Amino acid sequence: MSTLFVSDVHLTNARANIVRTFIAFLETKARNADALFILGDLFDEWLGDDDDKAPHAEVSDALAALTATGLPVSVVHGNHDFLLGKKFAKRSGCKLLGDDTTIDVYGTPALIMHGDTLCTRDVNYQSFRKMTRNPIMQKMFLSMSLEKRAEKAANIRSESSKDSALKPDDIMDVTPEAVDKIMRKRNVRHLIHGHTHRPAIHNFTLNEQEATRIVLGDWYEQDSVLIWDEAGYRLGRIKDL
Repeated sequence: MSTLFVSDVHLTNARANIVRTFIAFLETKARNADALFILGDLFDEWLGDDDDKAPHAEVSDALAALTATGLPVSVVHGNHDFLLGKKFAKRSGCKLLGDDTTIDVYGTPALIMHGDTLCTRDVNYQSFRKMTRNPIMQKMFLSMSLEKRAEKAANIRSESSKDSALKPDDIMDVTPEAVDKIMRKRNVRHLIHGHTHRPAIHNFTLNEQEATRIVLGDWYEQDSVLIWDEAGYRLGRIKDL
């Protein structure tokens, strides 16, 4: 048995093959796990718990079928689906976690997060993130019609794409200082995150001890998964399960 971690699945009807792959994963290989953690951006866009465009209902119901077996599924908000709320949690049976949460994985403390807060060189994004996580701003946004929300989201994503195209790659990657700070604060030597779409296992020294940062890839092409059992962990793909 193992604990599985995925991130940046970015489910959308525009990628029907990824939707099929992920639902098949939930219906088969995920059922043999001890637990499943989804570290943000499960959906490519989530405009509120009343956003019922495909494949939201189908995926929520597939998650519900999995959690109904007794297997715990935890979800971290990403920068594309930070409006996942109580109704989603109730329908899917998933547990929504905070921005960073320390868990126990077979006796090893590990910090899990989406990873966008670690990209501190991207000052414009961090300002935007702070605004969108403001409860008052969220309440105002959710009070709009779904059609109006979709229109605003499309405009924001268009501007974000233009902005990202002008940024050097390192601006949108995590900073070592941010990694050190959060790991020291949480007193952990293992960090697992997504967001950057750059799968890798980084080993470094923290407080004169060995430390590890595990980065999950996306599901555009990689179907990236971290497999952690009592013997250790490995970063692979669904076929490796």
